[in-house]
Amino acid sequence: MQDILVVVDMQNDFIDGALGTKEAVAIVPKVEEKIRNFKGTVFFTRDTHETWYLDTQEGKKLPVPHCIRDTDGWQIRSELDKLRKTEPIDKETFGSTDLADELVALNIDDEISSITFVGLCTDICVISNALLIKAALPEVPIIVDAACCAGVTPESHETALKAMKACQINVVE
Repeated sequence: MQDILVVVDMQNDFIDGALGTKEAVAIVPKVEEKIRNFKGTVFFTRDTHETWYLDTQEGKKLPVPHCIRDTDGWQIRSELDKLRKTEPIDKETFGSTDLADELVALNIDDEISSITFVGLCTDICVISNALLIKAALPEVPIIVDAACCAGVTPESHETALKAMKACQINVVE
């Protein structure tokens, strides 16, 4: 049995770059502490867009170039990246089916006792991945550490936490 921590999109553009917020900046030390103290395997996701981002469906609805591959904004925040022991899982959209596939395979080989999510943004990528993994592994407890997450706004953060609770995801503070 093993515990898994998924660090979602803790990238420069979401922290203090193109789409950064003061709430995102504030969780960086908490996420760093969570990673340092976690007894289990830690995965990182990385929002990844190409130079033609603005031509995509997402880019048309959110016309702010961000997390463009190989830019500084795409990089995982340096103090967190230096703690990384696995390759980041690049994802081109909110939820990562690659992450789901990897966790399902891992659960077959070495049963997962829990999966905890932290990161950005609570109301977009954290909720998308938590629900995707809940659907893929319905018997594995899914946890979201709200103190280590931030949303686009404080209100949308709270709305996402309520939605995840309604879907039997354990939200802890």
